Amino acid sequence: MLRIDLEESVSHSHLDLKILSPFQRILLTTDGTVTEILEAQFYEQIDLVKLFQETRITAIDIPYLEIKSGTEVLVRKILLRGKDSIKNYIYAESILVPKHLDSSLQTGLHSTDKPIGRLMIESKTETFREILSCKKENADELAEHFGQSQTSILISRTYRILSDHKPVILITEKFPETAFR
Repeated sequence: MLRIDLEESVSHSHLDLKILSPFQRILLTTDGTVTEILEAQFYEQIDLVKLFQETRITAIDIPYLEIKSGTEVLVRKILLRGKDSIKNYIYAESILVPKHLDSSLQTGLHSTDKPIGRLMIESKTETFREILSCKKENADELAEHFGQSQTSILISRTYRILSDHKPVILITEKFPETAFR
């Protein structure tokens, strides 16, 4: 069953950044596109693998997107995977507000397998990223994507992307605690 737990994913848990590797800190604090950062670090093309994408009507208010229940959203779950290594680097869940996105970005989300950041660059969408939380959590059902046990730990960050001063996307990205050391 698909479930993005908003209260859990935007909790105000804090992660001690001092215990992380420099690259892990970069991934958690960047306001750039993670796809390009991964490509630069690992010198390989990063592909997007869509695990799930569906338009829904929200059953609850989503304050971080400034929308009320009954609003149409696009829910998306993806992996960022190395083209040559076939390694899953990042798992991400996104909630997008289509009515706040330009038409070329909406088309790209539905008709391509390009990451959101790349689509925003291509459409020249001006954005601001606001990091809401960073935390550790159990891998649970996501463990299989990273070849980990369900009790292994993932590091995650939740942030929102604003365009034209409106929140348009809420994203949670996750990767194994043991990755990127």
